[in-house]
Amino acid sequence: MAIVPEARAITFISTTDRARAEAFYGDVLELPELSLDEYATIYDMGGGAILRLTSNREWESHEYTVLGWSIPDIETTMAQLRAKGVEFLVFDEENQDVGGLWTSVDGAMKAAWFRDPDGNLLSLTQTG
Repeated sequence: MAIVPEARAITFISTTDRARAEAFYGDVLELPELSLDEYATIYDMGGGAILRLTSNREWESHEYTVLGWSIPDIETTMAQLRAKGVEFLVFDEENQDVGGLWTSVDGAMKAAWFRDPDGNLLSLTQTG
């Protein structure tokens, strides 16, 4: 089976508290809600991608990025998210500033990481 060019990517995020996660993804990140049922809340992530937010009482977050966005202006996006209470993570990285913005040595890529209410690691990336 081949993945057809018209296929839309779907990512799955687990949460222990769906109402809390819906407030984060819908209100803070402002993802448009496409549907809601007893199994999941579905969001439009842009570019044809879909986010399926599902409940899992036993979910535990991991220390790797599970979802990210490629964006044109990372500093503006970070400022907008900070205004909504999002805290960016600062790692022990040489090329990361105190606000959480990491810049590649050649300056061609910038990235920042933050967590959702369940501890899922999310990222923003700007290239070019």
